[in-house]
Amino acid sequence: MAVSANIEFHVAAPVSVVMEVLMDIESLPEWSGPHKEAEILDEHDDGKPRTVRMVVTAAGISDEQTCTYEWTETTCEWHLVKSNQLSEQHGKYTVTETDTGAHVHFDLGVDLKIKLPGLIVKRAQKMAVDTARKGLSAEVEKRAIG
Repeated sequence: MAVSANIEFHVAAPVSVVMEVLMDIESLPEWSGPHKEAEILDEHDDGKPRTVRMVVTAAGISDEQTCTYEWTETTCEWHLVKSNQLSEQHGKYTVTETDTGAHVHFDLGVDLKIKLPGLIVKRAQKMAVDTARKGLSAEVEKRAIG
């Protein structure tokens, strides 16, 4: 069962701060409600996270996931390596500079191993975009001030 979600929003902080928050994988449980655990298993040569293990709870279902990450100066992209509940996952944040901060475009696509009722799938989609917009924005703006 393929599911996708996407959203675009503005953050009152520079691109560099948005990318700093995204690279701080271990802080995910602090600003992303679905993430209960997040740890970096290995890094790219430049020190950016490459392989990450996470425990995620969405729509009442808990899952341990391993993902690989790719980075540029303005993108954070990940692909699922291993999961109990998902057969595929691909996510991407694209961040661009604006006059007053940063514009963030978030895309997420997942393919579930199990069939779920439409209401539960919609709730999980809403949670994903709300976390991207509200959670990331709050953490970025807090770090930009602090």
